[in-house]
Amino acid sequence: MDNLQQLFYDKYAQTKANSVRDFINKIDWNDRLIGIKGSRGVGKTTLLLQYIKKNFKPNNKVLYVSADNFWFTENRLYQLADIFYKKGGRFLAVDEVHRYPNWSAELKNIYDDFSELKVVFTGSSLLHLHTAKADLSRRTVMYEMPGLSFREFLFFEKGIKFPVYEIDEIFKNHIEITAEIIEQIRPLEYFSNYLNYGYYPYYLENKKTFHQKLYTSVQTVLEIDIPQFENIQISNIFYLKKLLNIISNSVPFKPNLSSVSQRTGIVVNTLKRYIKFLSDTELINLLYFPDKGINSLNKAEKIYLNNSNLIFTLSENISNSGNIRETFFMNQVKYQNQINATKKGDFMINNKYIAEIGGKNKQQKQIKNIKNAFVIKDDIQIGNDNIIPLWLFGFLY
Repeated sequence: MDNLQQLFYDKYAQTKANSVRDFINKIDWNDRLIGIKGSRGVGKTTLLLQYIKKNFKPNNKVLYVSADNFWFTENRLYQLADIFYKKGGRFLAVDEVHRYPNWSAELKNIYDDFSELKVVFTGSSLLHLHTAKADLSRRTVMYEMPGLSFREFLFFEKGIKFPVYEIDEIFKNHIEITAEIIEQIRPLEYFSNYLNYGYYPYYLENKKTFHQKLYTSVQTVLEIDIPQFENIQISNIFYLKKLLNIISNSVPFKPNLSSVSQRTGIVVNTLKRYIKFLSDTELINLLYFPDKGINSLNKAEKIYLNNSNLIFTLSENISNSGNIRETFFMNQVKYQNQINATKKGDFMINNKYIAEIGGKNKQQKQIKNIKNAFVIKDDIQIGNDNIIPLWLFGFLY
């Protein structure tokens, strides 16, 4: 355990807490068992260490460990909590908890047996976290951490902290909001960079190797996370990759399951399962009409990559601006709002607003005479009437 403490102190010393995401304030840190889930690379570890640095001195009351540490090959998580608690420990942070076998059962026992110990855990394997939710029900509070919004990207790039706006505010007051923002910054100067590499905070480490790292992260999901969860044979990982490749190079992908089955060699029922795995691991987003849903395994109307950075990493169609625009819009809006397909326009938001996405020359014929319908245009700084700049939807969180 001494080695674990030393590793924690080293990380504590290296952690910078001057630029902290607002997500840290969404969490009620008073709860005794807190889970933070999110796809690989969105910044869970950094946020957890920043919280510790802002609220604790490096002493025996606090400990951060990563569950993939070699110490856990011969020692139990429960054993660590027991020793730590008896020595005065009161805040235990367990990173990458899905790397530890039977973690949910041991966290349950830790919660039940050490009444004055707070435990916060993070996990990137969303499939494992979804399954364990039932084991920890009534004990844990789970939070889902997204990647950076465009608003947060601007904060990291320029140090300017803009307000968060509700979706209703943007649709009703977009001209006033936009005018306030462009007094301080020219958003279009930074928007293309965000679409390329701004969703995952580790772009700050090295922009030149960002896409290489993101590609490796995707490979880890396909080759380790999903197969471990579902015991998929190694030979079938090829078909999973083939499916993601087809989706990545579509603009966007409108699934014809029979056609895809013939093209990939994956039977339709297995194809549905694979699509759900890709959705659960946040590699893709599924767009349904309001009366459909993934739980029934109905066919999605459209399938997008989860965020625009994935397009620049995986797709051969990076020149297709329409796909990039729609991917950005769905990614930013979906986090805190309901978004569906609609027969007129591209998206329906909260069963209230219709959005048609396009470039600066986009016309209104698709949404003519439709109530609460808006044209969301790329490459414009400010809109008018029912025309809203696309970049503004990056200010929703």
